[in-house]
Amino acid sequence: MKFVEEIVVEEFLPTVRSLLAGELRDRGLTQSEVAEMLGISQSAVSKYAHGEVATNDRIAADDRVTSLVSRLGEGLAAGDMTSVQALIEVEILIRELENGGDLLAVLHEEAVPELADHGESFRVHDPDNALRTSERVLSSLRGGLRILENASGFAGLIPAVGSNLVACTPDAEDVDDVAGVPGRIFDVKGRATVPAGPEFGVSEHVATVLLAARRHGSDAAAAGNIRYDPALLADLEERGHVTAEFDETGDVASSVGAAIEARPEATVLYQTGGQGIEPISYVLGPDAESVADAIRSLV
Repeated sequence: MKFVEEIVVEEFLPTVRSLLAGELRDRGLTQSEVAEMLGISQSAVSKYAHGEVATNDRIAADDRVTSLVSRLGEGLAAGDMTSVQALIEVEILIRELENGGDLLAVLHEEAVPELADHGESFRVHDPDNALRTSERVLSSLRGGLRILENASGFAGLIPAVGSNLVACTPDAEDVDDVAGVPGRIFDVKGRATVPAGPEFGVSEHVATVLLAARRHGSDAAAAGNIRYDPALLADLEERGHVTAEFDETGDVASSVGAAIEARPEATVLYQTGGQGIEPISYVLGPDAESVADAIRSLV
């Protein structure tokens, strides 16, 4: 008898720790700093560095694992991700890989061949509980924000009222189900400044636009706002985006809803302003990283 948790402890965690320790060392962190971030001893870091810990080549070669290690290494080294956030992201991946037919489930079946005869897929853990769903949204937002912060010229796209990047849970109903940047993103002397990490319930305006679009047929799960400029809209259209105008002077939710119903495929919504209202464009997408990539393509 061998539990899937034993596969995680004996093969997955040593492999991920080894990869992450190497990633952090490559980013200039000392052995002591790496040990503190990973919650292990310096001697353990040394063993990982010298290949003295057995790792699983199939786990190490999995694209999802290497992508996560790179993302965690970047976030931890830059200081915009905590060890707890990194831990939750690793937990999320573990649960996903434990699903029937996925990597850890396959390794488990190979260790316990009788499982292959079970005759149906099974899920050892539920990866869709509220905590993990929320953390996936926050993780996507942190990734999107890193894209924007590192995009040279993004500050020039920020409107006077500030920008925000938001993302929602799959069953979002109100602004409390939408995460964004507290206080918005502002242009401070030519540099985009993100005042704090993403949280739920902190965006009113961009969240309202996203929720209204979803209620009227859009499948977008994230949105970001930038300054309005016909040239920028033309650029987005050339890149395959569909644009739709709405009226900011009335009820925003109703106006956005009407625009989406008229053009359900719209991925960019815009309004040209009014008395005391700044013209702004909103880019929609399936996740925060996709929205950030679309915005980055404009700079």
